[in-house]
Amino acid sequence: MDPKPETPASRLPGSNAVGDLPTRGADLVDTLVELLRDKTVRPLTLVTRAVVFGIIVFAASVVTITLLSITLIRLLTVYAFSGRVWLSDLVVGAVFVVAGVAAWSKRTDPGAGSREPA
Repeated sequence: MDPKPETPASRLPGSNAVGDLPTRGADLVDTLVELLRDKTVRPLTLVTRAVVFGIIVFAASVVTITLLSITLIRLLTVYAFSGRVWLSDLVVGAVFVVAGVAAWSKRTDPGAGSREPA
């Protein structure tokens, strides 16, 4: 005995396409969701990761520079200038000024290439 009797519609040509319609629809939805994820979610995930890691690196560098400057001031005060804190502050400030001048000289003018001579 046949568990599923054959219906007259299943004997018609092209009847497999009608029976396969839910599978094709599910595949289409799956393809569209995957395309949407590839075009939107993955780039947003990469941008979010870059922003978060950039903030973490920036915060860690600020903390590191602060602690190193405090350490340098303490070492200079105790071992180099025998208690003269103002001299230690002057030396560390001069180091920061030199670093700032070096960074300032390396900058580029964003509008320099687009200016026309008058």
